[in-house]
Amino acid sequence: MSATEKHTFQAEIQQLLDIVIHSLYTDKEIFVRELVSNAADACEKLRFTQASGAEILQPDIPAAITLSSDEAAGTLTFTDTGIGMTRDEMVKNLGTIAHSGTKAFLKQIAADKKPDVGLIGQFGVGFYAAFMAAKRVTVESRSWAAGEVGWRWISEGTGGYEITPAEGDLPRGTKITLELKDESKDFAQAGTIERVIKRYSSFVPFPIELNGSKVNTVQALWARGKNEIKDEEYDEFYQFIGHDHEKPLLRLHFTADAPIAIQSLLFVPQHNLETMGMGRVEQEVNLYCRKVLIQAKAKGLFPEWLRFLKGVVDSEDLPLNISRETMQDTSLLQRLNKVLTSRFLKFLDETAEKDPAAYEKFYAEYQRFLKEGIVTDFTHKEALGKLVRYGSSAVEKGKLTSLAEYVKRMPAEQTEIYCLMAPNREAAESSPYHEVFRDRKFEVLFLFDAWDEFVMEHLREFDGKPLKPAEKAELDLKEPKKEGALDETAAKGLAEWIKTSLGDKIGEVRVSQRLVDSPAVVVDSDRHMTNTMRRMLKAMKKDDEAIAPAQQDLEINPAHPIIARLEVMRQKDPAFAAEVTEQVLDGARVAAGVLEDPRAMLKRMNQLLERVLA
Repeated sequence: MSATEKHTFQAEIQQLLDIVIHSLYTDKEIFVRELVSNAADACEKLRFTQASGAEILQPDIPAAITLSSDEAAGTLTFTDTGIGMTRDEMVKNLGTIAHSGTKAFLKQIAADKKPDVGLIGQFGVGFYAAFMAAKRVTVESRSWAAGEVGWRWISEGTGGYEITPAEGDLPRGTKITLELKDESKDFAQAGTIERVIKRYSSFVPFPIELNGSKVNTVQALWARGKNEIKDEEYDEFYQFIGHDHEKPLLRLHFTADAPIAIQSLLFVPQHNLETMGMGRVEQEVNLYCRKVLIQAKAKGLFPEWLRFLKGVVDSEDLPLNISRETMQDTSLLQRLNKVLTSRFLKFLDETAEKDPAAYEKFYAEYQRFLKEGIVTDFTHKEALGKLVRYGSSAVEKGKLTSLAEYVKRMPAEQTEIYCLMAPNREAAESSPYHEVFRDRKFEVLFLFDAWDEFVMEHLREFDGKPLKPAEKAELDLKEPKKEGALDETAAKGLAEWIKTSLGDKIGEVRVSQRLVDSPAVVVDSDRHMTNTMRRMLKAMKKDDEAIAPAQQDLEINPAHPIIARLEVMRQKDPAFAAEVTEQVLDGARVAAGVLEDPRAMLKRMNQLLERVLA
């Protein structure tokens, strides 16, 4: 064997080189991540070899990774004290493809004409990314095995490579020197390399030094046991990855082995930035594979309504495409999404039970996101239903209750969960829609958020109990007929007269069996629509869009003095009774919050007052 051996690249390797150099990676800086990852793999293999009891060359040298840049020479060097390579391993690993699956991968690329299809981690071909930035690559390596000597591998990435015995007594491990292309000389700048390392390789589990200074100073906390991590370490880690000067509001650190291997550390910031005028936030959960960044702010890892989360997800089960830049298996991403989302919702439920004060603070900041999830995410709708909180007629002002607590308090004869939309508690308690529930001693949830009615419409039921808007509830009063109330015949006759008098200003007019203090109430004639929901839909329409007029029904209270006297008045003075009827209708619309223009009502009211005071 001559001192210098010249080899030709295996055909598949040359094809792979052409793909890597010209079209595989969307960002040239990826080569730094690939070479650091390979160095970390070499250090990991050394650690396992030592653990097996094998005799290691230079055992006193710890596993580590060192980078050095030289702007003047235009070079960048990667050195690791890992497992190293023998001469035969150099030929096998850097000149041929030993895995049958790689040929299939290359055939797939040729067939599909998609250079971003395939798997990199299984084949170790990330090394060839060096030729994206380098015109010449030199590899010097010495194996861990006793008795092995060092070897040098040199290539310009075209045609082949040379192997020669290395000069001097090389230390264990591998040293890769890149002579950079003119257009890639910025990678010889220490600042550029430090930025790339901190972006992709901050959590590599071995020390990384750049020109004598350690770069990766933050540990991958998600890979450590929860019991050995202090709160201060969690807070520091969050501030590092979340770019936040405050401590997190909540954190979830969990590991799962099935159905997919996951290590995750998730944080909820103290404040909801969307309510602070910061616009729509972007989810900041980064995806890692074995502590190497695969995708920053990974899309699809969580549903859109959990976009306030920050943190890290690491999975060894990820099949990555050959550039490690996107995930190949979308079905696996969906499984990840489901597992992560379900676990986070379980965590919120546990927090609500174990630490109500912490959950109350979380809910005050992030309730809109949970409600968005109910409306948009059918898969997790039931779990989200356990997390929403509302004011209630059964709890004191300022307190909130859950749907589960509501159900526990329901009397045996109650079959539905009732809710009432109102601007505040005082308005809810004085609403005509609340009267029958107060009489029957049925609890009513008070909805103060404008979107809550849509939430209830999508949730539909909880624990098998239908959710029912108060104005749509079909309940009757239990109390006997009041003195002075119209009898059934007179009440029905009045209802018919009112309908004739109002004409198309109202839909049906019927006698109510649920009003106590109010003379009348309007109810949207659409059984699936409420007055509040119609108002919101109108507010969402553009100015030039047609708006379907609200068709409402009117229910009258036969026991109310105004209604009883209206029956007498219509017999004596139908014209005056008609004016009073319109005032009763507008009053009911005011109570329902659906009177759009009060000017006609005010004018009529003044005219009625003049007549009364005459």
